[in-house]
Amino acid sequence: MSKSEFSLIGIFGGTFDPIHYGHLRVAEEIVETIDLQKMYFIPAGNPWLRPVPIASSQHRAEIVQIAIQDNPRFILDKREINREGISYSVDSLRELKQEFGKKTVLCFVIGADAFIKLAKWNNWRETFNLCHFIIVARPGHQLISNHDMLPIKLQEECSKRWVSSVSSLRSSNNGLLFIAPTTMLDISATTIRARIAAGESVRYLVSDAVLRYIKANQIYL
Repeated sequence: MSKSEFSLIGIFGGTFDPIHYGHLRVAEEIVETIDLQKMYFIPAGNPWLRPVPIASSQHRAEIVQIAIQDNPRFILDKREINREGISYSVDSLRELKQEFGKKTVLCFVIGADAFIKLAKWNNWRETFNLCHFIIVARPGHQLISNHDMLPIKLQEECSKRWVSSVSSLRSSNNGLLFIAPTTMLDISATTIRARIAAGESVRYLVSDAVLRYIKANQIYL
């Protein structure tokens, strides 16, 4: 790494209700593709734009820890579930930016379906001053090939931010958009919860250790 380049840290937020192999595979490939030092998983406490999670904050955090425990570059960060009130991503990004300092760049991992709604976030324009966005396609979404599907004000904000190389991410400290090529496993937490509630198998959708924890604590029944 040259003196002009920054080190990159991944930030992966979500309700993780529960975390599953779709999340983990995306995280693994992004860490490898972008050569992130670490990937921080941040379970949402009380999310702003999504329904209240089914599992408690404590259970969701424990499930994330179990799921990632064998990967030394995956880290659980509980700041949002420990924070009172609504979970705003911008608050976490502000804190992380201050903690890591000027030599480290935050790379916020976000699904295409969520990125389309970015303009509804609290202080959404400020997020471009705090991180790069690493966008992953979700099955059924076409953002990769058609940026015009973004809302107009988001299109205008993003028009000059798209990059196609990892080196661009390393040479700038914030504000860029990178679409990550990843293996998209069509797995949803909603389906997992429904199958558990119906007494159906979710093996190979979540890890065996996660499944044991869910069963032992009777979550999603």
